[in-house]
Amino acid sequence: MTSKPTKSITKRAAKPAARSSAHSDVKPLVAILMGSASDLDVMGESAKVLEELGIAHEVVVTSAHRSPLETAQYAEAARDRGLQVLIVGAGLAAHLAGAVAAHTTLPVLGVPLESGPLRGIDALLATVQMPAGVPVGTLAIGTTGARNAALLAVQILALSDPRLARALLDRKAEMTAAVQGLVRRFPEDR
Repeated sequence: MTSKPTKSITKRAAKPAARSSAHSDVKPLVAILMGSASDLDVMGESAKVLEELGIAHEVVVTSAHRSPLETAQYAEAARDRGLQVLIVGAGLAAHLAGAVAAHTTLPVLGVPLESGPLRGIDALLATVQMPAGVPVGTLAIGTTGARNAALLAVQILALSDPRLARALLDRKAEMTAAVQGLVRRFPEDR
């Protein structure tokens, strides 16, 4: 039951809310979806990580509530378009990740966004409680979750890409080198 995206989705994919990968002739492997352009401050962190690692991606604003048909069509067509992982950020009721997961067999990584009086706890609980058969990998609330979602997407891609596996090892080595180690011991050695 895969249908082609409608004209409005195609237009959004061609002109995403944020920069897509550096080379327009390279097909994106990862999509970053969010329900509102106001979520770009946080979800842009996913894009930064993907750009640091040279991963072609696109950023799309679509809504589980305001544009449900377009959201479903985007998710259904994602695999045929060459996408391999979908990162989805949403706040409050956080329906977007589940709505996307319901229409694709690609991995969906949910990032709960901090908004409203519960400061993202509602989004975290909504994202983590998907019914059996509709999995959504759930990350931390906010910026940390957005960055880790991108890294998890790269780890998924690295299963079949030795270059990415090496880039991840290099990144971990840089993180290790940045740790200072022992700063002080008491009592001091004489």
